[in-house]
Amino acid sequence: MLRARVLLLLLTTVGMTNSLSAQGASRPRYLALGDSVSFGFINQAGFEYVNANNFIGFPTYAGQGTKLNVINAACPGETTGSFLSSTAPDDDCRKFRAAGAQLHVSYNSTQLAFALDFLKSHPNAGLITVCLGADDVLLLQASCLGDGLCIENGLPALLAGVTANMETILTELRATGFRGTIIVVNYYSLDYSDAAGTAITAALNDALAAAAAQGGATVADVFTVFQAATVPAGGKTCNAGLLNASPLSEFTCDVHPSQSGQMLIGNVVARTFAAARNVAQ
Repeated sequence: MLRARVLLLLLTTVGMTNSLSAQGASRPRYLALGDSVSFGFINQAGFEYVNANNFIGFPTYAGQGTKLNVINAACPGETTGSFLSSTAPDDDCRKFRAAGAQLHVSYNSTQLAFALDFLKSHPNAGLITVCLGADDVLLLQASCLGDGLCIENGLPALLAGVTANMETILTELRATGFRGTIIVVNYYSLDYSDAAGTAITAALNDALAAAAAQGGATVADVFTVFQAATVPAGGKTCNAGLLNASPLSEFTCDVHPSQSGQMLIGNVVARTFAAARNVAQ
């Protein structure tokens, strides 16, 4: 009798597990595209890079909030140009992959080519997020060796390129027949009390918003939500616990979101998706 009950329990459990797996498999897909923010990058993580499961980006949290199955194709260091072309300058995305570090999904092409193939083979995809542009600015800052005047002079042309590239990306994604929601995720300031640095981030976000408006996409306004969250910390994103600790010192930060930061971005994306769907209905 006991064995019969155990067998019945096991069969019931397996049946429930299979049912839940089937439900999960039937959920619409959410394709996350972008750079290190989407990837969930952590500086100097060493051997952790051989397993992408060690890195949790905002798409994981957004997927939970939207109840969509996440496919995260982001590559740390991807620029708007390298997303489109394997010969365009990047901020070490190709170096990251060549060194044997693993992405969340495997592909040998550009990120755009992977996205187009994925969308054509998954017509039930319901959401795409695109988070790109920060590495374009970082490359400019590196080429200027941090010189403010050089950055100021180079920024207009760079931002025009970001807008043009993003418009191309959004057009290509729509050309697959995708009819779901596309969300362009903008960027937070590393320090809202730094007027000059915040102005550069705001200018980048304006360039992204222009592309989104032209490409029929919605903007997830991470900039404003992070700004509100940093008020108790005097506008300092690091001190608010929203950025990863720097490898140089546990009391300074690098540019990447901490898990609380990633969760906050994910919540913004989920709310933006819900609002976009309500408008569509």
